[in-house]
Amino acid sequence: MAEVNNLREKVLAAIKTVYDPEIPVDVYELGLIYEINVFPVNNVYVLMTLTSPACPSAEAIPDEIKQKIEQVEGVGKVDVEVTFDPPYETEMMSEAAKLELGFL
Repeated sequence: MAEVNNLREKVLAAIKTVYDPEIPVDVYELGLIYEINVFPVNNVYVLMTLTSPACPSAEAIPDEIKQKIEQVEGVGKVDVEVTFDPPYETEMMSEAAKLELGFL
């Protein structure tokens, strides 16, 4: 179990290197990541959303997240699924992101 948690931490660190091109905050702190699952054979599943269905980076952000996770040593197959249910709201941002963007 510790191995899975360690890999999850590495996956999370990789996700935190991905930024929305229009916002100076990483996608995790923005609240775009709904779920991260690491399965026993080190396959990774990420459920995420975008700030808007019309987001200009709608394909680029999930692709970049997938590529960053695939670079993590020990990771098997990576699936990144985009959903708009529930729809994104600024309340999903971390306190740090709200502070950075002037929401606090």
